[in-house]
Amino acid sequence: MKIFFVCTGNTCRSPMAEAILAAKQVSGIEVRSAGIFAGAAPLSRNAQAVLNEQEISFTHTAKPVRPEDVEWATLILTMTAGHRDILMQSYPEAASRIYTLKEFVDGSRADVSDPYGGSLSTYQQTFKELDGLIDKLVGKINEE
Repeated sequence: MKIFFVCTGNTCRSPMAEAILAAKQVSGIEVRSAGIFAGAAPLSRNAQAVLNEQEISFTHTAKPVRPEDVEWATLILTMTAGHRDILMQSYPEAASRIYTLKEFVDGSRADVSDPYGGSLSTYQQTFKELDGLIDKLVGKINEE
């Protein structure tokens, strides 16, 4: 299964989700991330600090969503309903594979909180939220 995480700038949430899922080393899962409005930028300092605290090695440069990434993905998971809606408008042929992360794992309509510009503790909270959601994601994939 090829999982593609999408957020706004690809410097916080989606790369942390990518790093968390990659670190779990689930057999048969490939993972990428990108941002709706991303430019070439490094992983945010606090996102890197949180991954380091968790002993997750991850090198990242932000990148925008590209048609080839959408085509590559079996499943496209966004951090917000807004991201999902933009992707559905831009890539209607992929609509059946696009969900928010929370919608896919537990049917929730809530967004993953955006830590951008926040304190290290804010990033730690987002990491914890993402880690729990990704555990649910892996469980759901393994059930199928």
